[in-house]
Amino acid sequence: MTDRQRLGLASYPLPKNAAGKTFYDKSPGYVRFRRVFRQLIEDPGLGLLIAEAGVGKTAAIRNACAELPRPDFNVLYVCDTSVGPLDLYRGLAAELGVRPSHRRGQLWADLKKALVQLVDERGTAPVVVIDEAQHLSDAFLLDLSGFLNFAFDSRDLLTFWLVGLPPLGRRLAMQQHAALRSRVAAEVRLEPLDREAFAAAVDHAMKAAGATQRLMADPAIEMLFRSSRGVLRVASKILRTALRMAADKDLAFLDEHVLEAAAVEIGA
Repeated sequence: MTDRQRLGLASYPLPKNAAGKTFYDKSPGYVRFRRVFRQLIEDPGLGLLIAEAGVGKTAAIRNACAELPRPDFNVLYVCDTSVGPLDLYRGLAAELGVRPSHRRGQLWADLKKALVQLVDERGTAPVVVIDEAQHLSDAFLLDLSGFLNFAFDSRDLLTFWLVGLPPLGRRLAMQQHAALRSRVAAEVRLEPLDREAFAAAVDHAMKAAGATQRLMADPAIEMLFRSSRGVLRVASKILRTALRMAADKDLAFLDEHVLEAAAVEIGA
């Protein structure tokens, strides 16, 4: 019997690949982000999604994109942002089925032509997501403003999201990136959950994992909140460790002492 099964769980709560019923979509931050996401879908432009590590920015945009109907939308996701600008554009070209050119000017032209065809001829709206965008080079950020200029800057053909840690916002506030910053149509900053939202997210996670009865009393949830500081990635790690500890002690619940010990073990 696994540590999960001992407590009547079919899976671990707060999984990394949270989606559908395992993803908590009622937090104030996600509700706000999803509203802004839909606005940019209806009126395409450049969006920023910024949060500290572990808060859930990638999960948020992954689940928002999953709601988009296919083939009306074509989502292009890029997370290798430590490469140069030309390599990033080549990656986008490959996703669109465009033969990558070694010349920047030709690559830009081919990419823009493919995007116009995608929208005007196939009726598909492209959504580009660049994750870990805090690692993008200044050269790419300077280029991006020009790349988003379609038809003498008279059209916005695609929804473009830059997703990253807070340093991304600070870099875009620099004078050299003023042109790109002026193109930002929407910015969302996700914060760690407050006590109420955190408790609701944990309750949802336990039920989604298969719990049929309450496995954590209020003091245990409070201990988990304080140890994780409202960051769900940290809470997930603590819960996994706590489940193992509870199984070792043959416990059928998670009390505050087990949660505290688990937090200490992972260094939270």
